Amino acid sequence: MSNFQLGLIIAGALVLIIVVAHNAWNNHRNAPKRPRPPAGGAADGAGARHEPALEGAALASGEGVDSALSGHAIDPRDALDLPAPAPMTERRGGLDVLIDAIAPITPEREVAGEAALAALPPTRRAGSKPFAIEALREETRQWEAPQAGQRYRHFQAGVQLANRTGALNEIEFSEFVMKAQQFADAIGAAADFPDMLHEVARARELDQFASEHDAQLTFVLRARQAAWSPGYVEQNAARQGLVPGPIPGRMVLPVAEPGLPPLLVLDYDAQAAMSDEPEQTALREVALSLDVAQVARAEQPFARLRELAQTLCEAMDGVLCDGNGAPLPAMAMDPIAADLEQLYDQLDQRDLSAGSALARRLFS
Repeated sequence: MSNFQLGLIIAGALVLIIVVAHNAWNNHRNAPKRPRPPAGGAADGAGARHEPALEGAALASGEGVDSALSGHAIDPRDALDLPAPAPMTERRGGLDVLIDAIAPITPEREVAGEAALAALPPTRRAGSKPFAIEALREETRQWEAPQAGQRYRHFQAGVQLANRTGALNEIEFSEFVMKAQQFADAIGAAADFPDMLHEVARARELDQFASEHDAQLTFVLRARQAAWSPGYVEQNAARQGLVPGPIPGRMVLPVAEPGLPPLLVLDYDAQAAMSDEPEQTALREVALSLDVAQVARAEQPFARLRELAQTLCEAMDGVLCDGNGAPLPAMAMDPIAADLEQLYDQLDQRDLSAGSALARRLFS
C-alpha cells in the first residue's frame, strides 16, 4: 500500500470521525432539556421513573430539600407551637338578585329538612344555567341548602341569568318554573314567580355587560433553541410555587385561601405529560393564562404573571409571545396592566368585583 493510499484512508477516517462527532453534538444540543436531579439524590434515583405530577408536587412542597432532617425525631411538645391550619371558607346561600331570577316559595306549614331534600329536583341546572333551591334557617337568618335535622318556613328557588354560555332564554326560564313548581307542590307550598319577559331582558343586559368585561389573558413561552421535556418544565415551574393541577399537562399557582380558583395556570401538551417516556418528549412551548374575573384584584395577578413569565423565560431560555405566537416586547405589558385596572374599576362599580363569589359564578 502506497503512502498516497494510506493518506487517503487516514483522511477519510478523520472526516468520518468529525461527521459522527458533529451529529452527536447536534443531537445533544437539540435534545429536550431534562430536569436536574436533586443534590445527593442522583444515585438513589438512577434508572427509576418518576411520574411528572408527583415529581412536581414533591418539589413544590419542598420534599427532599432537607433530607438530613428526615431521620430526626420531633418532640410532640413542639407541635403545640406550630400554627393551626387555615379554616375553610364559610359557605352561605349563593342566590343573589343581582345575577339570579328568584322565586319565593312559602309552605303552608313548617317543613322538615328531610322532606325538602327528598323533594329537590334530580338536576341542578335549567338548560345551561345553574339552578338552586335554598331554605332560610331561622336561627341564623341565613339562606342555605336544605339540611337534614332542620325545619324551615321559607324557601326560594333561583336560576342564574347569564354565564359564559350566554343569557337565560325563555325555554330555560320555563324549565326553571317547572322544576321550582314541582318542588313547591311536593312540600305543599305556593311559589311566586317573577315575570318571564322582565327576567329574560335582565339576562340579556347582564350577558351584554359580562361579554364586554370578560378578560382571559394567555401568554406563550416558546423555546429559543433546545426543546423542553415535561419534567424540565415542571421542575422550573415548581421553583416558582406552581403545583400539579387536576389534569395532565397543567400546573397552577394557588391562592392563599383554599377552595378558590388558582391565581395563574400553566398548560402544556397533555399527551406529552402522559407519555411513557416523558423525558424523551419535546415541548416547544407552554401557555401561561390568567382568568381575570376569577382572581381578586388584591392578589395582583397580572404583576405575578409578568414576574413569572420573565423568570421562566430566563431560566428555560425562552421568549414570551402573545396568543398568536408573535414575540411580545416588555413595553407592551404596561398598556395591558392599565386596561386591567380600568376593567377592575368597572367590575367594582357593578358589584361584581373580580374574585368575588358573584363574579366567579357569572364568568364561568
